[in-house]
Amino acid sequence: MKETIVSLLEGALDTLKQQGMLPADLAPPIKVDPTRDKAHGDYATNLALMLAKPAGKTPRELAEALIAALPESDAIRQVEIAGPGFVNFFAATDAAAQVVSQVLDSGDAYGRSLTGQGGKVQVEFVSANPTGPLHVGHGRGAAIGDCICRLLEATGFDVTREFYYNDAGAQISNLSLSVQARAKGLDPEDENWPADGYRGGYIIDVANAYLAGDTVHADDRHVIAKGDPDDLDAIQAFAVAYLRREQDLDLKAFGVQFDVYFLESSLYLDGKVGAAVERLIEKGHTYEQDGALWLRTTDFGDDKDRVMRKSDGQYTYFLPDVAYHFDKWQRGFSRVVNEQGADHHSTVTRVRAGLQALEAGIPQGWPDYVLHQMVMVTRSGVEVKLSKRAGSYVTLRDLIDEVGRDATRFFLAARRADSQLTFDIDLARSQSNDNPVYYVQYAHARVCSMLRRTESDGLPFDYPLAMANLGLLEEAQEKALMNRLARYPEVVEHAAASREPQQVGQYLLDLAADFHTCYNAVKVMVEDDALRNARLSLGLATRQVLRNGLDLMGVSAPEEM
Repeated sequence: MKETIVSLLEGALDTLKQQGMLPADLAPPIKVDPTRDKAHGDYATNLALMLAKPAGKTPRELAEALIAALPESDAIRQVEIAGPGFVNFFAATDAAAQVVSQVLDSGDAYGRSLTGQGGKVQVEFVSANPTGPLHVGHGRGAAIGDCICRLLEATGFDVTREFYYNDAGAQISNLSLSVQARAKGLDPEDENWPADGYRGGYIIDVANAYLAGDTVHADDRHVIAKGDPDDLDAIQAFAVAYLRREQDLDLKAFGVQFDVYFLESSLYLDGKVGAAVERLIEKGHTYEQDGALWLRTTDFGDDKDRVMRKSDGQYTYFLPDVAYHFDKWQRGFSRVVNEQGADHHSTVTRVRAGLQALEAGIPQGWPDYVLHQMVMVTRSGVEVKLSKRAGSYVTLRDLIDEVGRDATRFFLAARRADSQLTFDIDLARSQSNDNPVYYVQYAHARVCSMLRRTESDGLPFDYPLAMANLGLLEEAQEKALMNRLARYPEVVEHAAASREPQQVGQYLLDLAADFHTCYNAVKVMVEDDALRNARLSLGLATRQVLRNGLDLMGVSAPEEM
């Protein structure tokens, strides 16, 4: 319906240009939005307010001219002017109801598009250090990142999911020393415990598995434990593989899988870090000071220059990030989205500056970033801070075990990434309308229950009869529900373009609310076969869109609850 109104307004503008009322070269964006108050119609436009000045008329005068110039259309029942010059459109029932047949005919494809035209996009998310179980912050990144991938795929992009393992550096050394200490019978209270060692109970599991000579199958390698507590290199190789496997199992339990696992260590082994440094030096963007090698990041928008290589010869953390993203560019990803925690905010400018300094044709502002804020977990109104498994933080597995995958994913992805999130375990476990995921899933299950009832009553759904009588869907609650269904493709496209999966989450809540309102106000099981089947078709269309939207959130659509 929105597209129909835009097309009608385009026709009206052409007429006004021909009449000399508007400049011939005027090409304004035409904005049409659903109205909040259905007493003011189904859709509205502010076009008359935008164009009043170039037309030399008041907004209301131009609104009257626009309405007079609108082409004839059976899709519109009424058009009226509101306020200073808004134009409100009332959809004809038959035209509004066509969304029902459109949804049912399209099925799982409703809301999907080819906007991306098969363009390659790489989305990097989670990218946790392989030093312990995934915490709830990683879980939020996993939920948001996976939803972004699903949205991009739904809009026609070829998406590659990538996980970057920081398997080099001080944190890995601390992990190795921690496992070695446990293997030698030490605990964190011992005076010989590593100063920056990891204290979680999972370190005991890694040490015991290493001493037992276990074999770990992790993504791209198989590691057999030597069992020698003095062989720190062997301990490191085993511990990293062990924790990579644990993280992968947690992510699979969360319904998240990756196409590529990229190791930081490979950047050094393949010479890509060294090559990046040489290129930066060659391009003249570096200098030496106090025995360190600096990059002039201030030439590319940073607030101060950054050290690339310290006086002891060690690279700073942002240099391998530059080399890694240069590798992404060389792999042909002209579009890259990084979903990371808000603590990475300071690295965005540095990485982009480093990439510009390479002078490799990389666009300014590449890559895109989506940064999520912290998550606080509460139970009975009190913050939960500790995990039996990790010791110092709440893990993703804790949440999945407590409330299930569906609630965990929905709660973590259905809020804006840049807003802090309180994860209420009690609310996520409740079977009430206050629980957003339950509220949405219950709407889907309610339609399924309604259809089971029609079958048991010997009144199966008659598709041809329903499609022939969609014009009977005249109640205000039915029209509100149909208008909501019609908005779904636009929501998907906008959520994908803005990398904001919470828009789909909010839409699903609104759709569920419209359905529950309609269900309670409008009787479906009436004696009139035509009306009953038309209303059943509206329920079926709602069920389909709920299922499609839940799939984009990585959440199931149960038939019974």
